[in-house]
Amino acid sequence: MTQPTGPGATEPAAVFHQRVIDDAAAAVRGLTVSLGERLGLYRVLAEHGPLTPAELAERAGIAPRYAEEWLHAQLSAGYVERHPSSDKYTLPAEHAAVLAQPASPAYAAGFFTALKALYATEDLLLDAYRSGEGVGWAEHDPALDTGMGSFFQPTYQHRLLTDWIPALHEVSDKLAAGGTAADVGCGVGHTTRLIARAFPDARVYGFDYSEEAIAIARQLAEDEGLGDRVVFETASADDYPGGRYDLVTFFNCLHDMGDPVAAAQHVHKSLDPDGTWMLVESNVSPADIHTDTPPARMFMALSAVMCLPVALAQRGPHALGNHSGEKAFRAIAEEAGFTRWRRAAHTPVNAVYEVRP
Repeated sequence: MTQPTGPGATEPAAVFHQRVIDDAAAAVRGLTVSLGERLGLYRVLAEHGPLTPAELAERAGIAPRYAEEWLHAQLSAGYVERHPSSDKYTLPAEHAAVLAQPASPAYAAGFFTALKALYATEDLLLDAYRSGEGVGWAEHDPALDTGMGSFFQPTYQHRLLTDWIPALHEVSDKLAAGGTAADVGCGVGHTTRLIARAFPDARVYGFDYSEEAIAIARQLAEDEGLGDRVVFETASADDYPGGRYDLVTFFNCLHDMGDPVAAAQHVHKSLDPDGTWMLVESNVSPADIHTDTPPARMFMALSAVMCLPVALAQRGPHALGNHSGEKAFRAIAEEAGFTRWRRAAHTPVNAVYEVRP
Protein backbone atom coordinates (compact mmCIF):
# COMPACT_ATOMS: atom_id res chain seq x y z
CA MET A 1 0.00 0.00 0.00
CA THR A 2 1.34 3.42 -0.95
CA GLN A 3 2.03 5.61 2.04
CA PRO A 4 0.51 9.10 2.11
CA THR A 5 2.92 11.94 1.36
CA GLY A 6 3.00 15.62 2.23
CA PRO A 7 3.92 17.65 5.30
CA GLY A 8 0.70 16.79 7.17
CA ALA A 9 0.34 13.16 6.12
CA THR A 10 1.22 11.51 9.45
CA GLU A 11 0.16 14.26 11.86
CA PRO A 12 -2.40 13.51 14.58
CA ALA A 13 -5.67 15.38 14.16
CA ALA A 14 -4.89 17.81 16.99
CA VAL A 15 -1.51 18.71 15.50
CA PHE A 16 -2.94 19.08 12.01
CA HIS A 17 -5.78 21.21 13.39
CA GLN A 18 -3.25 23.57 14.93
CA ARG A 19 -1.38 23.84 11.65
CA VAL A 20 -4.59 24.73 9.82
CA ILE A 21 -5.36 27.36 12.46
CA ASP A 22 -1.86 28.75 11.90
CA ASP A 23 -2.63 28.98 8.18
CA ALA A 24 -5.94 30.69 8.94
CA ALA A 25 -4.15 33.21 11.11
CA ALA A 26 -1.66 33.85 8.33
CA ALA A 27 -4.46 34.33 5.81
CA VAL A 28 -6.12 37.00 7.96
CA ARG A 29 -2.80 38.54 8.93
CA GLY A 30 -2.11 39.06 5.25
CA LEU A 31 -4.86 41.67 5.16
CA THR A 32 -3.23 43.56 8.01
CA VAL A 33 0.08 43.48 6.12
CA SER A 34 -1.62 44.89 3.03
CA LEU A 35 -3.16 47.66 5.12
CA GLY A 36 0.20 48.39 6.71
CA GLU A 37 1.82 48.62 3.29
CA ARG A 38 -0.90 50.75 1.67
CA LEU A 39 -1.20 53.12 4.65
CA GLY A 40 2.56 53.41 5.07
CA LEU A 41 2.47 52.15 8.66
CA TYR A 42 5.58 50.02 8.40
CA ARG A 43 7.51 52.87 6.82
CA VAL A 44 6.44 55.28 9.56
CA LEU A 45 7.54 52.82 12.24
CA ALA A 46 10.85 52.21 10.48
CA GLU A 47 11.62 55.90 10.06
CA HIS A 48 10.26 57.33 13.33
CA GLY A 49 9.93 54.49 15.84
CA PRO A 50 9.68 53.59 18.62
CA LEU A 51 6.14 55.00 18.58
CA THR A 52 3.06 54.74 20.75
CA PRO A 53 -0.22 53.93 18.97
CA ALA A 54 -1.21 57.60 19.23
CA GLU A 55 2.10 58.72 17.72
CA LEU A 56 1.81 56.21 14.88
CA ALA A 57 -1.75 57.37 14.22
CA GLU A 58 -0.70 61.01 14.08
CA ARG A 59 2.24 60.46 11.77
CA ALA A 60 0.39 58.06 9.46
CA GLY A 61 -2.90 59.94 9.41
CA ILE A 62 -5.11 57.15 10.76
CA ALA A 63 -7.46 56.85 13.72
CA PRO A 64 -5.68 56.11 17.04
CA ARG A 65 -7.93 53.18 17.94
CA TYR A 66 -7.17 51.48 14.65
CA ALA A 67 -3.47 52.12 15.14
CA GLU A 68 -3.59 50.35 18.48
CA GLU A 69 -5.45 47.33 17.13
CA TRP A 70 -3.20 47.05 14.07
CA LEU A 71 -0.13 47.14 16.31
CA HIS A 72 -1.60 44.37 18.46
CA ALA A 73 -1.97 42.22 15.34
CA GLN A 74 1.64 42.92 14.34
CA LEU A 75 2.86 42.16 17.86
CA SER A 76 1.04 38.83 17.97
CA ALA A 77 2.69 37.89 14.68
CA GLY A 78 6.13 38.80 15.94
CA TYR A 79 6.48 41.53 13.32
CA VAL A 80 6.97 44.36 15.84
CA GLU A 81 8.29 44.62 19.39
CA ARG A 82 6.72 46.49 22.31
CA HIS A 83 8.42 48.26 25.17
CA PRO A 84 6.09 47.61 28.16
CA SER A 85 7.19 50.56 30.25
CA SER A 86 6.52 53.14 27.53
CA ASP A 87 3.88 51.35 25.40
CA LYS A 88 6.03 52.13 22.38
CA TYR A 89 6.38 49.83 19.39
CA THR A 90 9.47 49.18 17.28
CA LEU A 91 9.88 47.62 13.86
CA PRO A 92 13.28 45.89 14.08
CA ALA A 93 15.73 46.77 11.32
CA GLU A 94 15.75 43.19 10.07
CA HIS A 95 11.95 43.28 9.73
CA ALA A 96 12.00 46.73 8.14
CA ALA A 97 14.03 45.31 5.25
CA VAL A 98 11.15 42.93 4.53
CA LEU A 99 8.17 45.16 5.30
CA ALA A 100 9.18 48.81 4.87
CA GLN A 101 11.96 49.13 2.31
CA PRO A 102 10.88 48.50 -1.32
CA ALA A 103 14.49 48.82 -2.48
CA SER A 104 15.62 45.95 -0.22
CA PRO A 105 16.21 42.56 -1.90
CA ALA A 106 14.22 40.99 0.96
CA TYR A 107 11.16 43.23 0.55
CA ALA A 108 7.91 41.21 0.48
CA ALA A 109 5.11 43.41 1.80
CA GLY A 110 3.99 44.45 -1.66
CA PHE A 111 2.76 40.94 -2.43
CA PHE A 112 -0.02 41.22 0.15
CA THR A 113 -1.66 44.06 -1.75
CA ALA A 114 -2.54 41.47 -4.42
CA LEU A 115 -4.77 39.60 -1.95
CA LYS A 116 -7.56 42.07 -2.66
CA ALA A 117 -7.62 40.86 -6.26
CA LEU A 118 -7.15 37.17 -5.49
CA TYR A 119 -9.82 36.87 -2.81
CA ALA A 120 -12.28 38.86 -4.91
CA THR A 121 -12.27 36.11 -7.56
CA GLU A 122 -13.48 33.38 -5.20
CA ASP A 123 -16.95 33.17 -6.76
CA LEU A 124 -15.43 33.08 -10.25
CA LEU A 125 -13.07 30.32 -9.15
CA LEU A 126 -15.98 28.39 -7.67
CA ASP A 127 -17.69 28.36 -11.05
CA ALA A 128 -14.45 27.64 -12.89
CA TYR A 129 -13.62 24.64 -10.73
CA ARG A 130 -17.05 23.18 -11.51
CA SER A 131 -17.06 23.95 -15.22
CA GLY A 132 -13.39 23.48 -16.06
CA GLU A 133 -13.26 26.98 -17.53
CA GLY A 134 -10.76 29.63 -16.48
CA VAL A 135 -10.53 33.02 -14.83
CA GLY A 136 -8.72 35.48 -17.08
CA TRP A 137 -6.15 37.97 -15.86
CA ALA A 138 -8.39 40.85 -16.93
CA GLU A 139 -11.12 39.58 -14.62
CA HIS A 140 -8.95 40.47 -11.63
CA ASP A 141 -8.73 43.83 -9.95
CA PRO A 142 -5.71 45.88 -11.16
CA ALA A 143 -4.24 45.30 -7.69
CA LEU A 144 -3.11 41.93 -9.01
CA ASP A 145 -0.79 43.64 -11.52
CA THR A 146 0.72 46.00 -8.98
CA GLY A 147 0.85 43.49 -6.12
CA MET A 148 2.51 40.69 -8.08
CA GLY A 149 4.83 43.23 -9.66
CA SER A 150 5.85 44.43 -6.22
CA PHE A 151 6.54 40.86 -5.13
CA PHE A 152 8.94 40.07 -7.96
CA GLN A 153 10.44 43.55 -8.33
CA PRO A 154 13.08 43.31 -5.55
CA THR A 155 14.60 40.19 -7.08
CA TYR A 156 14.56 41.72 -10.54
CA GLN A 157 15.99 44.96 -9.17
CA HIS A 158 18.94 43.21 -7.55
CA ARG A 159 19.55 40.31 -9.94
CA LEU A 160 18.54 41.23 -13.48
CA LEU A 161 21.34 43.63 -14.34
CA THR A 162 24.08 42.30 -12.07
CA ASP A 163 23.60 38.54 -12.47
CA TRP A 164 21.05 37.42 -15.03
CA ILE A 165 21.71 39.47 -18.17
CA PRO A 166 25.52 39.24 -17.71
CA ALA A 167 25.13 35.45 -17.54
CA LEU A 168 23.72 35.41 -21.08
CA HIS A 169 26.02 35.07 -24.08
CA GLU A 170 27.00 38.54 -25.40
CA VAL A 171 23.61 40.06 -24.54
CA SER A 172 24.98 42.93 -22.43
CA ASP A 173 27.35 43.96 -25.21
CA LYS A 174 24.59 43.89 -27.83
CA LEU A 175 22.22 46.03 -25.77
CA ALA A 176 24.95 48.48 -24.84
CA ALA A 177 25.74 48.88 -28.54
CA GLY A 178 22.14 49.83 -29.37
CA GLY A 179 20.45 46.44 -29.69
CA THR A 180 16.76 45.70 -29.33
CA ALA A 181 14.88 44.00 -26.51
CA ALA A 182 11.28 42.88 -26.16
CA ASP A 183 9.87 42.22 -22.69
CA VAL A 184 6.84 40.00 -23.27
CA GLY A 185 4.19 39.68 -20.59
CA CYS A 186 5.75 42.76 -19.03
CA GLY A 187 2.88 43.56 -16.67
CA VAL A 188 3.38 47.05 -15.28
CA GLY A 189 6.85 47.18 -16.79
CA HIS A 190 9.26 46.88 -13.86
CA THR A 191 11.74 44.76 -15.82
CA THR A 192 11.24 46.72 -19.03
CA ARG A 193 12.17 49.96 -17.33
CA LEU A 194 15.18 48.38 -15.64
CA ILE A 195 16.55 47.30 -19.03
CA ALA A 196 15.81 50.68 -20.61
CA ARG A 197 17.52 52.52 -17.76
CA ALA A 198 20.61 50.31 -17.83
CA PHE A 199 21.05 50.40 -21.61
CA PRO A 200 20.21 53.94 -22.77
CA ASP A 201 21.18 53.24 -26.40
CA ALA A 202 19.03 50.12 -26.69
CA ARG A 203 15.53 50.05 -28.17
CA VAL A 204 13.28 48.50 -25.54
CA TYR A 205 9.68 47.38 -25.96
CA GLY A 206 7.21 46.06 -23.39
CA PHE A 207 4.23 43.94 -24.45
CA ASP A 208 1.32 42.66 -22.38
CA TYR A 209 -2.23 41.65 -23.20
CA SER A 210 -3.59 43.49 -20.16
CA GLU A 211 -4.62 47.01 -21.17
CA GLU A 212 -4.72 48.02 -17.50
CA ALA A 213 -1.14 46.85 -16.96
CA ILE A 214 0.11 48.65 -20.06
CA ALA A 215 -1.58 51.87 -18.98
CA ILE A 216 0.15 51.66 -15.59
CA ALA A 217 3.47 50.81 -17.28
CA ARG A 218 3.28 53.86 -19.53
CA GLN A 219 2.53 56.15 -16.62
CA LEU A 220 5.38 54.73 -14.53
CA ALA A 221 7.76 55.20 -17.45
CA GLU A 222 6.69 58.83 -17.81
CA ASP A 223 7.05 59.39 -14.06
CA GLU A 224 10.61 58.04 -14.20
CA GLY A 225 11.57 60.08 -17.26
CA LEU A 226 11.80 57.02 -19.50
CA GLY A 227 8.94 57.85 -21.82
CA ASP A 228 11.29 58.37 -24.76
CA ARG A 229 13.37 55.25 -24.03
CA VAL A 230 10.78 52.49 -23.83
CA VAL A 231 7.61 51.72 -25.79
CA PHE A 232 4.69 49.83 -24.22
CA GLU A 233 2.03 48.22 -26.38
CA THR A 234 -0.92 45.92 -25.77
CA ALA A 235 -0.14 42.62 -27.49
CA SER A 236 -0.20 38.92 -26.72
CA ALA A 237 2.80 36.63 -26.61
CA ASP A 238 2.04 35.03 -29.95
CA ASP A 239 1.46 38.20 -31.98
CA TYR A 240 3.60 41.02 -30.56
CA PRO A 241 5.09 43.16 -33.33
CA GLY A 242 8.65 43.63 -34.50
CA GLY A 243 11.47 41.29 -35.31
CA ARG A 244 15.19 40.55 -35.17
CA TYR A 245 15.27 41.28 -31.45
CA ASP A 246 18.61 40.68 -29.77
CA LEU A 247 16.82 39.75 -26.55
CA VAL A 248 13.31 38.60 -25.78
CA THR A 249 12.41 38.18 -22.11
CA PHE A 250 9.58 36.30 -20.42
CA PHE A 251 9.42 36.89 -16.67
CA ASN A 252 7.28 34.32 -14.87
CA CYS A 253 4.58 34.32 -17.52
CA LEU A 254 5.03 31.39 -19.93
CA HIS A 255 3.24 29.06 -17.52
CA ASP A 256 0.23 31.44 -17.56
CA MET A 257 -0.28 31.03 -21.30
CA GLY A 258 -2.87 28.77 -22.87
CA ASP A 259 -0.62 28.01 -25.84
CA PRO A 260 2.99 28.29 -24.67
CA VAL A 261 4.22 26.48 -27.79
CA ALA A 262 2.70 29.16 -30.04
CA ALA A 263 4.29 31.82 -27.84
CA ALA A 264 7.68 30.10 -28.06
CA GLN A 265 7.32 29.78 -31.84
CA HIS A 266 6.65 33.50 -32.09
CA VAL A 267 9.74 34.21 -30.00
CA HIS A 268 11.77 32.03 -32.35
CA LYS A 269 10.36 33.93 -35.33
CA SER A 270 10.92 37.37 -33.78
CA LEU A 271 14.50 36.82 -32.64
CA ASP A 272 17.63 37.72 -34.53
CA PRO A 273 19.29 34.46 -35.69
CA ASP A 274 21.94 35.06 -33.03
CA GLY A 275 19.45 36.39 -30.48
CA THR A 276 18.57 35.10 -27.02
CA TRP A 277 15.33 34.25 -25.30
CA MET A 278 15.68 34.77 -21.56
CA LEU A 279 13.01 32.65 -19.92
CA VAL A 280 12.54 33.29 -16.20
CA GLU A 281 10.26 30.85 -14.41
CA SER A 282 9.51 29.69 -10.89
CA ASN A 283 12.27 27.51 -9.48
CA VAL A 284 9.96 24.66 -8.56
CA SER A 285 9.05 21.39 -10.23
CA PRO A 286 6.37 18.69 -9.90
CA ALA A 287 8.59 17.00 -7.29
CA ASP A 288 8.18 20.02 -5.02
CA ILE A 289 4.56 19.06 -4.39
CA HIS A 290 5.98 16.91 -1.60
CA THR A 291 8.23 19.53 -0.06
CA ASP A 292 7.39 21.97 2.70
CA THR A 293 9.54 24.96 1.76
CA PRO A 294 7.95 28.43 1.81
CA PRO A 295 8.51 29.04 -1.95
CA ALA A 296 6.95 25.68 -2.84
CA ARG A 297 3.92 26.30 -0.61
CA MET A 298 3.40 29.74 -2.12
CA PHE A 299 3.74 28.61 -5.72
CA MET A 300 1.43 25.61 -5.32
CA ALA A 301 -1.28 27.81 -3.82
CA LEU A 302 -0.87 30.55 -6.42
CA SER A 303 -1.07 28.01 -9.20
CA ALA A 304 -4.42 26.71 -7.94
CA VAL A 305 -6.07 30.14 -7.71
CA MET A 306 -4.26 32.29 -10.28
CA CYS A 307 -1.83 30.68 -12.74
CA LEU A 308 -3.83 27.64 -13.83
CA PRO A 309 -7.15 29.54 -14.11
CA VAL A 310 -5.47 32.24 -16.20
CA ALA A 311 -4.07 29.63 -18.60
CA LEU A 312 -7.39 27.78 -18.84
CA ALA A 313 -9.21 31.02 -19.64
CA GLN A 314 -7.23 31.20 -22.89
CA ARG A 315 -8.69 27.86 -24.05
CA GLY A 316 -5.35 26.70 -25.44
CA PRO A 317 -3.90 23.20 -25.69
CA HIS A 318 -1.88 23.57 -22.47
CA ALA A 319 -2.51 24.55 -18.88
CA LEU A 320 0.88 24.16 -17.27
CA GLY A 321 0.60 25.60 -13.78
CA ASN A 322 3.57 27.38 -12.28
CA HIS A 323 5.47 24.28 -11.13
CA SER A 324 5.74 22.42 -14.44
CA GLY A 325 9.50 22.45 -14.13
CA GLU A 326 12.52 22.71 -16.41
CA LYS A 327 11.80 19.51 -18.35
CA ALA A 328 8.40 20.78 -19.52
CA PHE A 329 9.70 24.24 -20.44
CA ARG A 330 12.62 22.79 -22.37
CA ALA A 331 10.31 20.49 -24.33
CA ILE A 332 8.18 23.50 -25.31
CA ALA A 333 11.28 25.40 -26.49
CA GLU A 334 12.49 22.44 -28.55
CA GLU A 335 9.07 21.96 -30.13
CA ALA A 336 9.19 25.63 -31.14
CA GLY A 337 12.50 25.14 -32.94
CA PHE A 338 15.08 26.18 -30.36
CA THR A 339 18.21 24.04 -30.26
CA ARG A 340 20.23 25.46 -27.36
CA TRP A 341 19.12 25.44 -23.73
CA ARG A 342 21.05 26.36 -20.60
CA ARG A 343 20.16 27.17 -17.01
CA ALA A 344 22.05 30.44 -16.71
CA ALA A 345 21.21 31.44 -13.13
CA HIS A 346 18.81 30.77 -10.30
CA THR A 347 17.55 31.97 -6.93
CA PRO A 348 15.40 30.12 -4.40
CA VAL A 349 12.36 31.55 -6.23
CA ASN A 350 13.40 31.88 -9.88
CA ALA A 351 15.22 29.84 -12.52
CA VAL A 352 16.73 31.71 -15.48
CA TYR A 353 17.10 29.86 -18.78
CA GLU A 354 19.11 30.96 -21.81
CA VAL A 355 17.32 29.69 -24.91
CA ARG A 356 18.79 30.21 -28.37
CA PRO A 357 17.83 29.22 -31.95
